[in-house]
Amino acid sequence: MQTYYYVLASQQFLLHEEPIQEVLKERTRHYHEQEKQIDFWLVKQPAFLEAPQLAEVKAKSPKHSVAIISTNSQFITWLKLRLEYVITGEFQAPSETIPDALASLATVS
Repeated sequence: MQTYYYVLASQQFLLHEEPIQEVLKERTRHYHEQEKQIDFWLVKQPAFLEAPQLAEVKAKSPKHSVAIISTNSQFITWLKLRLEYVITGEFQAPSETIPDALASLATVS
């Protein structure tokens, strides 16, 4: 089982009010230069919030949420300090209640 760390916010805040695309693009570029494997993902309407152990987090989260999920806790801590108004946490997957850490409930349109 792997531990995943996350930053959770509304889609409006994270995707439109913050320059998160630039941050992720720069981080991706840096990883490629270092020949490091990508260890972060952006997931709209993350399914991990449906796990019973995360019911309290789900209750606090915005209806249309987006998460940046990573196996790197330092990256998530850095994002939290940079973004300020976000929810952070961690979970383990795959598990019985979270079979896919990166699953989304968003429908493709």
